[in-house]
Amino acid sequence: MGAAERERRLSRERSRRLRRERELWRAGVVLVAGVDEVGMGPLAGPVVAAAVVLPPNVRINGVRDSKLLTAAARERLASDLAVVAVGIGIGVADVHEVDRLNIYHAGLAAMARAVAALPEPPGHLLIDARRIPECPIEQTCVVDGDMSVYSIAAASIIAKVHRDRMMKDLAERYPGYGFDRHAGYGTRAHLAALRRLGPCPAHRRSFAPVRGLLGS
Repeated sequence: MGAAERERRLSRERSRRLRRERELWRAGVVLVAGVDEVGMGPLAGPVVAAAVVLPPNVRINGVRDSKLLTAAARERLASDLAVVAVGIGIGVADVHEVDRLNIYHAGLAAMARAVAALPEPPGHLLIDARRIPECPIEQTCVVDGDMSVYSIAAASIIAKVHRDRMMKDLAERYPGYGFDRHAGYGTRAHLAALRRLGPCPAHRRSFAPVRGLLGS
């Protein structure tokens, strides 16, 4: 596939994924925020959510679920999105909240904080597979939204890049676990380090592999 054809394909993909935003823009909703969270599955580190409001004339191709992108592509797209976005909000629920609230409710807390961190309240939220409770803003829950909705995919990229940077900081603070390589997920290397070193303060005590090593 030539460069021109690839660009046309990416442009068509972008247009298709902006369908829900365009429906809301045509209905008079000026600020539409895509919301997503990352870090639900790892054994360590925070849950991070992002809320992203984009302009109707957004032209960035290649925005898709962050899990389908390389680290370099995520970094590039996050930089491009930061330039054109009307607003970006980041919300974090730390490891203590994950253990206290449970991972599901910690994810909702991070999402609510991301929306609250936007410079201006949006008129509608497009959320990946969730609804934020007690949120006064109109919401649409989209199953697999990070795969099909542009602004949700953008939020997944922003959240993933932010969380990866946090995990690199934790790798420096707690050496030996490899947080900068696996971002806290339960890889074979991470589990081996857990058994060798024991849990550190960044680990989620409520998750079974960690809890088992604590004897509780």
